[in-house]
Amino acid sequence: MTRKGQSFEDIPALADEIAVLMASRLGGVRRGERPPLHVMLRRRGGALPARLRARAARLAEADRLSAQPKVARQLPRARLGRDHAALAAHLRPLGELSRWQGRAVSFGASVALGLLVVGALAIWIMLQRGLL
Repeated sequence: MTRKGQSFEDIPALADEIAVLMASRLGGVRRGERPPLHVMLRRRGGALPARLRARAARLAEADRLSAQPKVARQLPRARLGRDHAALAAHLRPLGELSRWQGRAVSFGASVALGLLVVGALAIWIMLQRGLL
């Protein structure tokens, strides 16, 4: 809600954005699945700090209530905007590219360690058999 044009119609979009960020940062979804925020909170909400978990719960409740326009107009949009901004700031620090690079480096390190162990084992066997 830090965007221009704050209205109750923006609340589902904000909740969906946080749900997608939680899914990409914390996991807990299958490929191609886009669960709503309340489902993501149930699955991976424990991975959030307590202060942000409460903000996410408020945003999920507002998302549920925003389906009823009369009730949605009464929601505190400024507070929901601050909640969204805090959650987005926490979930965005690492970009998608950085996460992929981290995974690639981790995979490369495990492959290198495996090759090192296999090489050491091969040298040890050759020494035991007298081939070296």
